[in-house]
Amino acid sequence: MDKQIVKVGLMGLGTVGTGVVRILEGHKFDLVKQTGVEIQVGKVLVKNPDRPRNIEIPAEAVTTDPYDLLRDPEIDIIIEVMGGIDPTKDFILEALEHGKHVVTANKDLMALHGAEILAKAAEKGCDVFYEASVAGGIPILRALVEGFSSDRIMKMMGIVNGTTNYILTKMSQEGAAYEEVLKEAQALGYAEADPTSDVEGLDAARKMAILSTLGFRVEYSLEDVDVRGISKVTAEDIAYGKKLGYEIKLLGIAKRDEECIEVSVQPTMIHQSHPLASVNGVFNAVYVYGEAVGETMFYGRGAGELPTATAVTSDLVTVVKNMKLGVNGRGMVAPYKEKILKTPEQIESKFFLRLVVSDKRGVLSEITTLLANHDISIEQIIQQPRPDKAQAEIIMITHMASKKNMDQLLEGFQSVESVLEVKSFYRVEGREEV
Repeated sequence: MDKQIVKVGLMGLGTVGTGVVRILEGHKFDLVKQTGVEIQVGKVLVKNPDRPRNIEIPAEAVTTDPYDLLRDPEIDIIIEVMGGIDPTKDFILEALEHGKHVVTANKDLMALHGAEILAKAAEKGCDVFYEASVAGGIPILRALVEGFSSDRIMKMMGIVNGTTNYILTKMSQEGAAYEEVLKEAQALGYAEADPTSDVEGLDAARKMAILSTLGFRVEYSLEDVDVRGISKVTAEDIAYGKKLGYEIKLLGIAKRDEECIEVSVQPTMIHQSHPLASVNGVFNAVYVYGEAVGETMFYGRGAGELPTATAVTSDLVTVVKNMKLGVNGRGMVAPYKEKILKTPEQIESKFFLRLVVSDKRGVLSEITTLLANHDISIEQIIQQPRPDKAQAEIIMITHMASKKNMDQLLEGFQSVESVLEVKSFYRVEGREEV
């Protein structure tokens, strides 16, 4: 490539798009030194060109027509930060059809249609990078593709949603109720008016589908992720967890045993000695266990203007360097392994159980007998009286058990008269090596 100027088409000028422009302008000298060319924003796609903005863009560079970017021969790279699936997917495919490289922060799009987009990129010899789609400024995708290229990833656990981590942190530190903290998070702008995608685990599930695809080299979709959100987590659950040495976090878990893989997102009791247990507030972290390297963890801000824009700009720099070397489209490793999902019999972990029971003789014996019948044993147990003196709470952590046996146990409790209610149950993760 003999160009001295590389022009970028920016689709979206919201929080992240504004951050990208700030970095390109503020780091212009450094970027020239790194790439050997000047990177310019040639066109910017916006919905409303008259909307007041806290950044200056030349009027002639602003357009409401996406094809002003997609079909402009002077635009080399499209940066997509507008979000959404339709018509964004079509725009990206159109850009690739015209031989333009793509950088996107769109987790929803890549989780649902990443395979199609990457196939089109390979066909056209174009780069598609999406580092910012998973954990904001944390360079986790590049680490999985490049840093672990000589290793075999066995397990990934991630706190990949800042909203839910903020809520659970406040509940843990202040003993507050879920509904109360959610309202506070919405007032501070950490949670949307409709928080469903965050609090029910869907946002994290999309990110875990992307991480699993890259980490295990197997094509995963959102349907492959077992998802459970945090809306049923109570302050009492968190308090009991603390007594037993655990914190509750919404964890994405992807684990490989031989070639069988499980991927889930669920509120999880994680031992206080684990590094993920101390990740608080809106911060994100991804723990990766490699067969050779052992434990590693990537930590940082998972959202925000400049952290996310930094990841986008880093991808942009990689595209430009590839252009200089003439190797665009060659760095992507398409999924090449067969997808084999674990069965419920193969998924194993410890579990936290909280039961409301009749406070009478023989109840604990009934419960332990039922557990034994399902091949489940107890590691820790607390019995706590309730204000109603005819009732008590039994809180326990089991030894390793299969998901199938645990599901059957939960059904079995329905036929035990002295078990009045299964208040809660959670997966438990400790400090054990994989």
